[in-house]
Amino acid sequence: MPHTLPDHRVPTIPTRMIAAEIYRGSSYGPKHPLAIPRVALVVDMVHAMGWVDADRYVTGPVATPEQLTRFHDPDYVRAVMQAERDQALPEDMMLKFGLGKKGNPIYPEIFRRPATAAGSSIMAADMIAKGGIVHHPAGGTHHGLRDRASGFCYFNDPVLGIYRLLDSGLDRVLYLDIDAHHGDGVQIAFKDDERVLTVSMHQEDLWPKTGSIDDIAGGMARNLPMPAGMNDDEMRYVLHEYFIPLALSFAPQAIVLQCGCDTLSEDPLSKQLLGNQSIWEVVGAMTRLAPRSLVLGGGGYSPYGVARCWSGIWATINQIEIPTVLPKNAENILRVIKWSHSRGRQPDSDLFTTLGDPWRGGTIREETRERVRRLKGYGV
Repeated sequence: MPHTLPDHRVPTIPTRMIAAEIYRGSSYGPKHPLAIPRVALVVDMVHAMGWVDADRYVTGPVATPEQLTRFHDPDYVRAVMQAERDQALPEDMMLKFGLGKKGNPIYPEIFRRPATAAGSSIMAADMIAKGGIVHHPAGGTHHGLRDRASGFCYFNDPVLGIYRLLDSGLDRVLYLDIDAHHGDGVQIAFKDDERVLTVSMHQEDLWPKTGSIDDIAGGMARNLPMPAGMNDDEMRYVLHEYFIPLALSFAPQAIVLQCGCDTLSEDPLSKQLLGNQSIWEVVGAMTRLAPRSLVLGGGGYSPYGVARCWSGIWATINQIEIPTVLPKNAENILRVIKWSHSRGRQPDSDLFTTLGDPWRGGTIREETRERVRRLKGYGV
């Protein structure tokens, strides 16, 4: 990290984590990529490590229908509530709203679980009104659309959190999305809003196959589609050559950072080869560049990868030194995970005993350099 990087954090405001017990045991169904435990593992890990106490751990609320309709269509919100109540919907409603279709199942907590993520992002925006950092690992549902579910996302909590920041009087919010998938729902929501710059780095050939390098939406979107096989050195290159200069130019009053970790090499849904240290490096650098940061989760379909990466994000934003070897109580949390995915049956033993991956470096490919050069041409 360059020594010249400014630090706009507010050191007097403690970092907080928002989560909730609804994620423990809630599942999209046995064969769904989100059948795995995620948020509960992160909560258990940071507590096992002694990194969080009752003053800094906040239980997220369920967003009200009125809060959700700040962005979402009222008929859609009512449909999600009906789906939870009845555990079924008529076929015409399922087709209209994307519920029970295309990876967006009707499951027992179909309203309460995403509404809690949304309520937590709204609460987080209020908590950082005067500065500070909030880590909300259940957030980052960036595919949710105004009137339908999409890409495992029912409500778009990043959009609702950003709306709350704008409502508080801010007029320069940077949304940075490093998930393997394009942050399409957030880009669509703010494509014509000069107060919000949406930036997405994603694998170029993954669903939803949007976010081309020339897609700047209404002028306030930047997209960096990356080739498969991205390594930690390439992530570092993008951070220093693009993310940091862009943020310094835009001078955001708040940064909303979507930290999907489906770019890790062990993740079954992408072909990227990152380790978690380069993700932590992005989080550590970017959260310095504004007085307010909302650090969200996102994609991540290896429970080991999610637990280790997002726990390390909490350590990073608190400047906690991560031990080389995990204490036994934290190791045991990882060892008892049950994951039946074909790539998860025989995890590498290091996944149980460490938090940090070895640096997974490699060549910074010319196509990576060329794409960053092209994107710089759009400026802010």
